[in-house]
Amino acid sequence: MIDKFCEYLTNRIRKQTPNMDDEQAEIIMYGIQLIVGEIPKIFLMFIVGFALGLWWQTLLAFFLLLPYKTTSGGFHLKTHLGCFLCTNIVYCGNAILSTIFTFPSDLVRYIVIGVIYIFGIIMVSIYAPADTENLPILTKKERKVKKILSYVFLTINMIGAVIIPNTVIQNLIIFGTFVQTISITRIAYIITKNKYGYEVYMQQQNQVA
Repeated sequence: MIDKFCEYLTNRIRKQTPNMDDEQAEIIMYGIQLIVGEIPKIFLMFIVGFALGLWWQTLLAFFLLLPYKTTSGGFHLKTHLGCFLCTNIVYCGNAILSTIFTFPSDLVRYIVIGVIYIFGIIMVSIYAPADTENLPILTKKERKVKKILSYVFLTINMIGAVIIPNTVIQNLIIFGTFVQTISITRIAYIITKNKYGYEVYMQQQNQVA
């Protein structure tokens, strides 16, 4: 039903834009699918969080990571069901773990934060912004801006994990940032059968040349 609705919206847009080719229409449809598919997925995620008695933790897990996720990118699953399950595992799972887990000492927490930050800096420098084949980020300016912002939001997250006094919020940031960083790596893309859109585009350009 969601796919048919997205196809209908894409066709309406194509009628108003006669010069649009099939490739552009496919990219637009994919973008619409992401937007339309995200709304019920996020709504259901919050319902699950509420049912678990972790509504505010789930809410924070989502919004605290949103800036870093938006700029650094990450893989996308092929089906709405898979995407829904993955979203719940990531955010509701983070809420559960952050509520029950406590670091044995502040020193251990600082070490973990430092390791995650160094890991994040390296992964962002290599992969961010991690786009997909269906929705590539092709302009050098946009890629540069998103990479810089990825560094900024990663740093803000790690500083927040150090200075925020609430243990649950600290954990939400630490675990969420780590999982989001994992989602942009090549191994995550291989496991989920995704490809980096910019790499695919460059390969096609080299073949044409």
